[in-house]
Amino acid sequence: MIVRIMGEGQVKLADSHFAELNALDDELLTEMESGDGPGFRATLTALLDKVRELGTPLPDDFLEPSELILPAPEASLEEVRELLSDDGLIPG
Repeated sequence: MIVRIMGEGQVKLADSHFAELNALDDELLTEMESGDGPGFRATLTALLDKVRELGTPLPDDFLEPSELILPAPEASLEEVRELLSDDGLIPG
């Protein structure tokens, strides 16, 4: 799957990593629903770090569509709330 981190670029990520990422996504969703700003920031950072760690960066001139778009690291709680679906940032 091709994942874009807004403002950074794209990475290719194996589907086998999504269970691990979904755990962080569930935590992020809970923090957003409760308005836990510090927890939200820490979990968003952990989620993006994990995507960078597990993914393979794609060249800047790679022009395939992203299957998943994640917010920029500095995104506010309100900005991320706008990106959410019922499943969080990561479907499934």
